Amino acid sequence: MTLYLLALLLGVIAGLRAFTAPAVVSWAAALGWLNLDGSWLAFLSYRFTPYVFTLLALGEFVTDQLPSTPSRKVPMQFAPRLLSGALSGAAIGLPSGQLLGGLVAGIVGAVIGTLGGAAVRGRLAASFGKDRPAAFIEDAVALLAGALVLGAL
Repeated sequence: MTLYLLALLLGVIAGLRAFTAPAVVSWAAALGWLNLDGSWLAFLSYRFTPYVFTLLALGEFVTDQLPSTPSRKVPMQFAPRLLSGALSGAAIGLPSGQLLGGLVAGIVGAVIGTLGGAAVRGRLAASFGKDRPAAFIEDAVALLAGALVLGAL
């Protein structure tokens, strides 16, 4: 049950920030907290993979602040979040033989994070009168949730 909860939470993180979830999983694998050796997901534990995903996540935090960034609900933004949630959930499920269950939980979480995150951020932005504080809160939630997942592994 914990596995599915972690996969769901990683999916929610992916829905908030697409590259943060795989960065969390990659760090867990690289640190030896998540065994992906010999699997098709072993690349997540490679030496430079956590750094690459971390740089991509940091870049996403910056680009999310730009007014030209499209809504996360358009297909061009929604699809990568689903893929990120699926990948991250599958990685959590793989070591215990629950790849498919983790993958599905990650996708469900990504849908929740994408749609729910957009709704909450919209309400926060409306209450603040601008989007930037809401975006920073969303960044903090994604990072905090990622830290919770790492702590649970």
